[in-house]
Amino acid sequence: MTVGPSSPERSRPSIFWPLAAIVLPVVGVLTRIEVRGAEKLPRTGAFVLSPNHHSEIDPVLVAVATWRMGRVPRFLAKESLFRVPVLGWILRRAGMVPVARSRGAAAQALAQGRELVANERGVIVYPEGTLTRDPDLWPMRGKSGAVRLAIAGDIPLIPVAHWGAQAVMPRYGRFSVLPLRKPITVAVGDPVDLSDLRGHPNDQAAITAGTGRLMDAITALLEDLRGEKAPPERWDPSRSGQPETGKL
Repeated sequence: MTVGPSSPERSRPSIFWPLAAIVLPVVGVLTRIEVRGAEKLPRTGAFVLSPNHHSEIDPVLVAVATWRMGRVPRFLAKESLFRVPVLGWILRRAGMVPVARSRGAAAQALAQGRELVANERGVIVYPEGTLTRDPDLWPMRGKSGAVRLAIAGDIPLIPVAHWGAQAVMPRYGRFSVLPLRKPITVAVGDPVDLSDLRGHPNDQAAITAGTGRLMDAITALLEDLRGEKAPPERWDPSRSGQPETGKL
């Protein structure tokens, strides 16, 4: 079931079809996903979709929502994973986007942006880079990857917020099956306005400004879903003596 017309790519046979045949029924039993603002995701062309991240399971739920909105869900993936037998083949066939730490961020973003535009593909990029460290699961400080990619490729940057994944799998918690059909809400926002920052993929001030706008947009969407206001200051792990990755 889709909530919008499928893109030409989504309609063509691909490795995503058997994956969807397996994943969609399972997710459909475990959750009930409501998508708001599906019309804001472009039907064709490249895009960068940027969601909040508060559960290990939410990439699967965001992927399902993206598929239901008529687009193919692709993620950034560490380049080393592409060298793993079988897994690497699947990632390449699925068109996942490799990230190499050895390459400069600006040059890598420019190459990735050009490839996305040339193939009219989208990519899902978590701007927080890891599960939020905020005690109440609000979006924390963002990183530059999503904005850098959007600016370098002149690609629409679409903010997304979702809520309910923590009932399926709490942050660093155990997977919960019951009750079935847990409600998940996914809200898609208007593209973040980066028009004044275009042409400045190497300008750190521009990247920082764009990242702030993106995190503000995601937070506003989440405030609406939760029916409450986020803290006035965004959580910064470094100020709290927390590691950037791994369990708290």
